[in-house]
This record gives sequence, structure tokens and C-alpha cells, in this order.
Amino acid sequence: MTEKSCTLLVHFDKGTPALANEIKEALEGNDVEAKIEALKQAIMLLLNGDTIPHLFITIIRYVLPSEDHTVQKLLLLYLEIIDKKDSRGKVLPEMILICQNLRNNLQSPNEYIRGVTLRFLCRLNESEIIEPLIPSILANLEHRHPFVRRNAVSAVMSVYRLPHGEQMLVDAPEIIDRFLASEHDPSSKRNAFLMLFNCAQDRAVSYLFSHIDRIADWGEQLQMVVLELIRKVCRVNKGEKGKYIKVIISLLNAQSSAVVYECANTLVSLSSAPTAIRAAANTYCQLLLSQSDNNVKLIVLDRINELKSLHREILVELVMDVLRVLSSPNLDIRRKTLDIVLELITPRNIDEVVMMLKKEVVKTQSGELEKNGEYRQMLVQAIYSCAVKFPEVASTVVHPLMDFLGDTNVASALDVAIFVREIIETNPKLRVSIIMRLLDTFYQIRTSRVCTYALWIIGEYCLSLSEVESGIATIKQCLGELPFYTASEESEGQDVSKNSQVVSSSTVSSRRPVVLADGTYATQSAALETAMSAPLLVQGSLVASVGNLRSLILSGDFFLESVVACTLTKLVLRLEEVQPSKVEVNKATTQALLIMVSMLQLGQSSALPHPIDNDSHDRIVLCIRLLCNKGEEVKRIWLKSCRESFVKMLEDKKHREAEETRAMAQISNAQPDDLIDFYHLKNKKGMSQLELEDEVQDDLKRATGEFLKDGDDANKLNRILQLTGFSDPVYAEAYVTVNHYDIVLDVTVINRTKGTLQNLCLELATMGDLKLVERPQNYTLAPESTKQIKANIKVSSTETGVIFGNIVYETSNVLERTVIVLNDIHIDIMDYISPSSCADVLFRTMWAEFEWENKVAISTVIKDEKDFLNHIVKATNMKCLTPPSALEGECGVLAANLYAKSVFGEDALVNVSVEKQADGKLSGYIRIRSKTQGIALSLGDKITLKQKGGP
Repeated sequence: MTEKSCTLLVHFDKGTPALANEIKEALEGNDVEAKIEALKQAIMLLLNGDTIPHLFITIIRYVLPSEDHTVQKLLLLYLEIIDKKDSRGKVLPEMILICQNLRNNLQSPNEYIRGVTLRFLCRLNESEIIEPLIPSILANLEHRHPFVRRNAVSAVMSVYRLPHGEQMLVDAPEIIDRFLASEHDPSSKRNAFLMLFNCAQDRAVSYLFSHIDRIADWGEQLQMVVLELIRKVCRVNKGEKGKYIKVIISLLNAQSSAVVYECANTLVSLSSAPTAIRAAANTYCQLLLSQSDNNVKLIVLDRINELKSLHREILVELVMDVLRVLSSPNLDIRRKTLDIVLELITPRNIDEVVMMLKKEVVKTQSGELEKNGEYRQMLVQAIYSCAVKFPEVASTVVHPLMDFLGDTNVASALDVAIFVREIIETNPKLRVSIIMRLLDTFYQIRTSRVCTYALWIIGEYCLSLSEVESGIATIKQCLGELPFYTASEESEGQDVSKNSQVVSSSTVSSRRPVVLADGTYATQSAALETAMSAPLLVQGSLVASVGNLRSLILSGDFFLESVVACTLTKLVLRLEEVQPSKVEVNKATTQALLIMVSMLQLGQSSALPHPIDNDSHDRIVLCIRLLCNKGEEVKRIWLKSCRESFVKMLEDKKHREAEETRAMAQISNAQPDDLIDFYHLKNKKGMSQLELEDEVQDDLKRATGEFLKDGDDANKLNRILQLTGFSDPVYAEAYVTVNHYDIVLDVTVINRTKGTLQNLCLELATMGDLKLVERPQNYTLAPESTKQIKANIKVSSTETGVIFGNIVYETSNVLERTVIVLNDIHIDIMDYISPSSCADVLFRTMWAEFEWENKVAISTVIKDEKDFLNHIVKATNMKCLTPPSALEGECGVLAANLYAKSVFGEDALVNVSVEKQADGKLSGYIRIRSKTQGIALSLGDKITLKQKGGP
């Protein structure tokens, strides 16, 4: 049995349900307040499925005659929800009793009673009750009060739209047309125009063009209906859209922001003319600046983003207007704005954009907002992208950004360091100034990872004698006096180690496995990212002005020690090339060796929280050996090969970006037998400039095949799912359309029997984060006839869902209902995730933060590691972040990171680790991590299903 449709929702507390006898007693009494309360209780019980027998007669006798307005309103609500038909679909005889009361209400001297009664009639579907009331409804169209007239028009429209409404109100469109011509109330005019729009579209269009000069003075509600009419008419008759576009352009100056927004949307959907698109884009930009609601700004930015993909050249002109939205403090708005602007930069506007971004960076220093660090990081990344695309602006931004190398926000400082590293290689003219600025500001850097980047830059790009000597001096100054830990302090270290237990415990407890850039696992200590504070383990060796390198090394950062050793080795080897004095070279070599030995001594002392790791120890020892036994081959490897590897990495990155750009470019071609429409031979008489532009744009679309992009018919056929068997009395199949936030099922139902099927209903249910939007309706299906039924399902998260259900119907001969169970419809997670990119640093950060992990063991017949990786990438619709150059070669082991983003903004991370066994089979694991459980489980199921592959 299907549920009835409901037009009323009321909260009901089932804790203290009222008794039927109490309700009847209260209704029979003379106390008005008691009657009101009893009616409310009766309505809530009925809405929640309870039945109160014989209550209707009590209400007819004791409640119907009441003149209290509240009682009359509640009475109408009661009449709205009760069953008015019997099991055979006939109107109950007692319902005729309420007709006289409704007629009296429609003729009441009180306008409120008239209005609420008319509104009640809008929800009635029983022609037998409504037909006697039609003269009274029409009489209310001439009532003095607009509240009554407004509801009278709505009642006329609802009656006219009933199954036999056109016979009951034959001249309704003509009546409403005359009413609209003489009406002055905005709400009544809106309802009247809406009635013509739905029931007599030609009259609505005629009224619109006969009053086109006054359309700007109409109310907001009426203007919104006008826009809806224009969209509907233009979809049917595209040839007339030119004259409607003029109406939309005139409405762009309306007072209401909602009307202006809808105007811009309508303009974009109807026309591709540059003038129209420019007007819509200007409107969006004005809305961005005038609206204070963040949700409105995000919606408008989405619209601008959609416009950008189709009309980039027009939006390029408005890039500075879009940038003004950065004044909003909301980070989501700022992020979306920067993403849009970065795709609109050109050689003509790059200087203005960068200047604006630099001003915003300066503002983040003076402000005290808690999100300033994150916003500064976004700005740094944006400037970095600008400098990569247009190297000529690098000189204006690199020096101001270097002031942020010492930023307390680690991510922001790290982005600056990566930016400087790339700019110094791609802009050789800036090398000297960047090196000098870096050496001057190096002491301000307070985080380990930024120090490692800065040290690498110093080691690779200090080329002249003065630069090399300054680099060595800067490192020595930041390391402080040697040794780091003396033997006389050994005994003190045992006592001090007690005080350092807090540091030790925090370091050990925060050690966690992380995925490295190549996809392999390692253990990283969070001590690398801790804020700078003087460690307590060597009090005698520290002063208030301790160097940044010394403080980090004394906190147990041995990886930084190895980087310092490598940098000093490079600087000494280069000093040997540029310094003619052997004495100075030997002196520098000795100092470097002393520093390295001191670091080894510190790493092996018992006072530190944990001893030096083997990798760092071996690297420092290697540096010591190289400085003791210098050779030409060693110099070539250390001074040239490292730099060459970095250059190759940059070239590979540019190549990948170029490949992605080419892949994104959509090429559409016209068919050879398409007609050619010559614009210059067209009749231009009576056409405005906007109409001419629109005709040209349509011709261009036709010529480039854009109108043909409706999708391949074969792909459409793949989305048709059979729901019932061929031998079932009712055959059903569904065409599934998956949108971002909803799924539309277009179900075709065929009656294969010789009899009429009554009360046929498509009942659906869902599993997962899917929700049915509409209540199922009953249909009557003639013999061997077909019915199209649409069902909308809302999607709220990214995970695999299942839609299941059945078709229920009755036949005229059998009273029992027949049920046909439908095949399940599985919604694929691949419809909701798309390949995306993210930085390696961000990937590893998310990998450490996300709590849901799904580990899938590799089991496949594929023999080659790269073929298996490509198969997984294709099956999961993800992007491989590991560059192709890192996957080259044959070593029997492959590790790669994959990334995708869902339409709901959720991140999906995958790490593939494969090893070829001696027997030629592949083994290993695929790890999936996400913030939500749904993605991790659904992706794991998908990979398990698809990973087998095959020849």
C-alpha cells in the first residue's frame, strides 16, 4: 500500500497523545479555546496515521457553525488532510455537507476568511466539491482587498489545471487576461501572469510585449516569472530569442539582486553573443561586490567559473573586478577567486594582477586574523604560478616574498622556498641578487624543512669567490661555537636529561610513518616542524641569541645535519675552483671537517633524546671522506650532476603541464555534409546589433560542431538498465542520468497484458547516502500501453549506493495487488570522482592526517608493473602524481601516488606499491586513504573488482 500525498507538515510529540473521547468532548463544548486545542490534536493525530472514527460528523455539527477565525482556519486544515474519497475513488456523500459552508466563507464579509478558504481550494482535487463553488470563486476576483484577489487567481489556476478543469472554467484565460490588465497589486499581478504562463502561454507573451516599456517598474516576483517565461519560450522557439534578449538586458538594471542574478543566468543560457556575455559577466562582478552573504558569493563565483570555460577572452577583461573579491575574509571565497584569476592571466594584465597580489601579501603581515598564515600561503602559491607562466615578473616578486622565509606558517615559508629554488634556476639574471638576499635573511628561518631548501640553494648557486665565502661564513655563524657538546658537560647531561623528558616524549610519540615522494614509507619525527624554542639538554652551550641551525640540530634534527654537511662539501669543492690561495682552501676544509665531526659527536652522545640515524651518519661520513680525498670525478658529480638532475626535473614538470594543456583542449570538427550559412548574405533588416552578434555566434557554433556535442548514442545506450524480465506482465527499463548532486531515473513502463492496470506505482528504496526526493504516484495503464515515470534521487556523499524497489499494481478482476521485484541499480563511485592534482607536500600532509585507510592486497594476472599501474589509474579514474621519469627503468619495484577529488570536495589518496616476484607474478599492496569511510571502502571494492585485469 502506498502512502498518500501530504500538503501539510506539523511537528507532533507522541509522548502525550490525546484520547479520541477527550477530543470529541472538547469539540462538542462551548469553550472556543478548548475547541482550538482539540482541533490541533485531531490534525496532528491524523497526520501521523491515527484514525478517529465518527469525528467528521461531530465537527460538522459543532465546529462548522463557529465564527471564530482561528477555528475556521483549523477547520480548513482538517478538511485538507482527511480522506474525501472511498476505496473505489468516489467522493464520500458527507463531503457535500461542507460545500455550503465553503460557499458561505467565500461570501463572508471578512477578507481573511475569504482568503484562507480560497487558498484551501487550491489544494483540493475533487471536482464534485469545487464545481458548485466556481461562481463564488470568480466573484472574488473583483473583491476590494488584494489578499482575496491574490488567492482567487491562484484558485482559478488550480481549478483550471484539474483533469476536467478546462470544461468547468472554459473562459478562465480570458477572465484572467482582463483581470491582469486592470490589476495594480504586485502579488495579484504575479499570480495572474503565472496562471497565463502555465495555462495560456500565448496570452502571457502578448501581455509581456504590450507592456514591455513598463517591465522595469514591475515587482520582483512578476519579473522572476517573466524570466521563467522567456526561458520556456526560447527553449521551444529558438528563432525568436533575439527580441527576448532585449527584455533581459533591460531587466539587468532592476532593483532586486535576485532578478539581476536570474537575468544574467538566462542571458548566458540563451545567447553566446559577446555583448550579452559581457553584460552577464559585469552583472556577476557587481553582485560579488554588493552582496555580503558568503554563500551568494560562492554561487556567483561558480557561475563565473562556468563562464570562464566557454568565454575566457571576455572574462580576461574583468579579471581585476574579480580580484576585488579578495577583500572578503572567507578563505573559501579567496581560494576560489584565486583559482579563477590564475586561469585568466595574460601578458596584458599580468603586471596588474601581481601588483594586487603583492598588496594582499603585505596586508597579511599587518592584520591579526587567525587565518592570515593560510591566506598568505595561497597568495604565495598564486604569485608562484604567475612567475612560472610569465618569468618576466619574477624579478618584481621574488625579493618581497623572500622576507617570508622566516614565516611561522611552515607551509607558507616552504612554498616561498620552493618558489625561490625554481626562479633562481629559470632566471639566471636574478641569481646574484637572490643569493645575497638569501644569505642576509638566512638567520631568520626558523623551520627545519625551509632550512634544507635554503641550504641546497646556497650550495648549488654560490658561484663566485665572495658568494662562496659568504655562504660558508653564514652557515658557521648560524651553527655557533664548536663543539656542540663538550666532555665536561657529559655529567651535567645525565641530570639535564631528566628535564628534557618532555621534549623526548613528544618527539618519540609523534614519530609516525609517512609516504615519501616515491611512494615508499619512512618514519618522520614531528620535531622537525616544532616551533623554535631553546632546548634544555645543553644549557651551557646556549645563549639567548642562539643560531637557528644550532637550535634545530640540538633538538635532534639529524637530517638537517646531513644537509649542512653536503652544503659545506659543495661550497669547499667550489672554493677550490675559485680561490687561488691553497691556504684559504685548506683552512675552509679544516673548518668544515671540524663541524662535521662535531655533529657526529653530538649524534652519538647520550644526552640527546635519540641517537643519530644510520642514513644521516653515513652521509656525514661520506662528506668527510670526500673532503679528505678530493678528485675530479667527485667534483663533477657534486658540482654538476645534482644541478643537472634539478634542471631535468623542471623540464619534466613543464613537459607534463604542456601535455595536460593539450589534453584539455577540446577539438570539435564539423561534418563534411553540414550546410554553410553565409553571414554577409543574410537579411539584416530590423535586426539589432545584439541579434546580429547572436546569429554570428550560433553560426560559429554550428560550424565548429559545438551543437553536435550531445553525447554519443552508444554511451547513452550503456546507461539503459533492464529492471524486469521479458516474461513479466510489466516490462520496465531505466535510463540513468548521473548529475553532480542528484540522479535522475527515466523509467519506461510497458503494460504487456490485454487488461488495464490500475494504481500502478513504482516504489523505490535506497541504500547508502541516497535519498528519494519525490513521493511515488499511482498511474492507470491501458492494455499494451507505455508510461514514462521520472524519479529524482538526491546524493549527499561520494560512495557506492544501491537503488532497489518494485512495481505494484492492481487489475480490474483481482482485488489483490501484484508485486514485481525490480533488478537493483548500482550507482558507481566513478561518476563522482575526477582526476585532480596536488603538490607532493600536500599529499603527504593529507596522508598523515586522514584516518580512514583501506589496504588491498594485489592479486592480478598482469605481469608488468607499469601496465598494472596504468590499469589501476584507468579503473579508478584517478591521476598519477608520480612523474613518468620516476617510473622509468626496470628494477622489479614500482611505487606511485594517485589522487582524485569528488564533486563534494572530498579527497581520495591512493598509494600503489608493487614488486615483481621471482616467478614473474606481481605482489604488494594498494593503500587508500580518505577523510570519510565511504570513499575508502567504495574505492577499495572498485579496485578489488577491477585489479585482476587480463591480456
